[in-house]
Amino acid sequence: MAAIDCGTNSIRLLVADLPDESAGPAAPLVDVTRRMEIVRLGQGVDRTGRLAPEAIERTRVALASYAAEIEKLGAERVRMCATSATRDAANAADFRAMVEQTLGVEPEVVTGDEEARLSFTGAVRGLPADAEPPYLVVDIGGGSTEFVVGTRAGGVEAAISVDIGCVRMTERHLHDDPPTLNEVAAAQADITVAVDRALAAVPGRGAATLVGLAGSVTTVVAIAQGLTQYDPARIHHARVSYEQVADVTADLLAKTREQRLAIPVMHPGRADVIGAGALVLRVIMERAGMPSVVASEHDILDGIAWSIL
Repeated sequence: MAAIDCGTNSIRLLVADLPDESAGPAAPLVDVTRRMEIVRLGQGVDRTGRLAPEAIERTRVALASYAAEIEKLGAERVRMCATSATRDAANAADFRAMVEQTLGVEPEVVTGDEEARLSFTGAVRGLPADAEPPYLVVDIGGGSTEFVVGTRAGGVEAAISVDIGCVRMTERHLHDDPPTLNEVAAAQADITVAVDRALAAVPGRGAATLVGLAGSVTTVVAIAQGLTQYDPARIHHARVSYEQVADVTADLLAKTREQRLAIPVMHPGRADVIGAGALVLRVIMERAGMPSVVASEHDILDGIAWSIL
């Protein structure tokens, strides 16, 4: 099966097989390939309410490459989900028409609630034994962040999506390079209001384990581990403390974009928004009272693949 997740900042592809039945009910999918391209589909959406033509074209180029890969690998079923940016855009019909022409399937613009549930499904399968339930799963995207509370056995108990993604917060608040103290304070205040609203809607403060998803989290964890190159195997299910996250966040927000680009694990397309993404993670940990976060490389993309069944 092939799953595509098109978010505000990136578009990702997973082609996977089902696990062998002997692997047990909690076994993850068997990856055939995973790919990711930074296309910044949500460029300017928070300000203009529309998808930029050049952003749609960047996405088309990446999607055409994915379509060729899907055909080459012989995936039998395909599902593409589009999230925050396309929910917000007045010209989302232009995006949908492009996807149908390029991929041959219609993209599903999922609600924030469905996005949260897909993320939870992908993240909790295969969590290590020391990750105790219930889980608070947070998926920090480009335009929004999803909060989901639940257990592997009982599924999702509560979920909410709020508009505090790394691209949205950067475009709204962090304009200087590096951002000023006042800009950071404004972003933090905005994030705190949204996080408190989310934690009032879902019982995240009562969760035993915080599980963090998406590129902002995995990049912060890679930096905290001191990795010299981005290594998904070492990042997946790594646990880092609040103090480590706070130190990395402060360092990222004090650096220029050029200095962030020099960090060995930094994807070039993430360097301008990683400070805001790290700040979202730090505030979530503060407001939820979480001493550590477990990173997961499995997320909404895996949830989309499982949903095909």
